[in-house]
Amino acid sequence: MQIASLFEQKKTVLSFEVFPPKKTSSIDTIFKTLEELEGLHPDFISVTYGAGGNAGDTSTCDIASVIKHTYKIEPVAHLTCVNYTKDEIDRILDRLKENEIDNILALRGDINPSLSPKKHFHYASELVSYIKNKGGFHVSGACYPEGHVNAGSLEEDIKFLKMKVDAGAKHLITQLFFDNKYFYSFLEKVREIGITVPIEAGIMPVVNKAQIERMVTLCGASIPAKLSKMLQRYENTPEALKEAGIEYAIEQITDLISRGVDGIHLYTMNNSYIARKISEKVKGLL
Repeated sequence: MQIASLFEQKKTVLSFEVFPPKKTSSIDTIFKTLEELEGLHPDFISVTYGAGGNAGDTSTCDIASVIKHTYKIEPVAHLTCVNYTKDEIDRILDRLKENEIDNILALRGDINPSLSPKKHFHYASELVSYIKNKGGFHVSGACYPEGHVNAGSLEEDIKFLKMKVDAGAKHLITQLFFDNKYFYSFLEKVREIGITVPIEAGIMPVVNKAQIERMVTLCGASIPAKLSKMLQRYENTPEALKEAGIEYAIEQITDLISRGVDGIHLYTMNNSYIARKISEKVKGLL
């Protein structure tokens, strides 16, 4: 099933994101999480691609295959390109096709300071175009409500996003954000420029202060005053912070659904408890 077709069938799509276990952990650790997520009936589950430039790492494909063939949920495999040659990308695409993985989230990927970029791909739009020309895949892309950290401005970033969509991206997922006003403003701007594909709002519950601060540094998302006060109030009580963070995410999602958002993409951080608490609250709104 092509992911974009889900948005023709449902009022609001709900999807989850998981990531492969660390190299020091067994891949089996993800299976318990997937079993619990299956019971929440997401429309699809995306699997991130590990950083490090190792084209021989098959964990993303392996997990996506289990999601599809064991749990009967449509998977989306993330694929980065900055550290890979075209031949390496071809081998990854061949393996995805062998496992009947039809949906790919095409990304540039983080620059690894210990590796020299391969220079075959510089931007995600180039990967989108390359995959589309190969045929046989549905391609999604990422977008940034507050602008990519490397872009000169939000307007410049949206122009690059239009190039990505024109190259063949049929569905977009946003980077995390904590203030819905940025998403609504972004949505208005991209629709004005002629981007009409479905756009899912990426929501990451705040359950760990250090983790969120690290993510904010990487992606440039703003922390509104309400969230900042919450982090300060509960920074020394992890359980309270987790519950408050879940409630904050539920408020965000409820507002987004009420405004007719195409979809909600929940960054689960491989935590099925968080996904369940949020899903139970918002399922009736979808």
